[in-house]
Amino acid sequence: MAHYVDGFVIPIPKKKIDAYRRMAAKACKIWREYGALDYKECVGDDLNSKMALPFPKGIKTKAGETVVFSWITYKSKAHRDSVNVKIMKDPRIAAMCDPNDMPFDCKRMLYGGFKVMVSL
Repeated sequence: MAHYVDGFVIPIPKKKIDAYRRMAAKACKIWREYGALDYKECVGDDLNSKMALPFPKGIKTKAGETVVFSWITYKSKAHRDSVNVKIMKDPRIAAMCDPNDMPFDCKRMLYGGFKVMVSL
């Protein structure tokens, strides 16, 4: 089965990781409720790569920040689009998106939709 993936890379203050984790756990339940196949949120652990451009340098983290790498998997791009229409209308998501209460700067988040090219 072909899949489609939304991917995110987010610089986040280390002191706000717990707040982000709580928000992400709620978001995960909502995305899965609307049909997302998989939802992963990963916090940087080994980010000092010598063989490629490290995430912190690529996203230009500031002192005291780390990186969250996340993805959500769908059946197809059309499925992603239909799920996201429902997500954007859900008041639980709106309640989590107060710009004054976000654990990260949304303007610095990287995002994109991806066709799966290789999968096990």
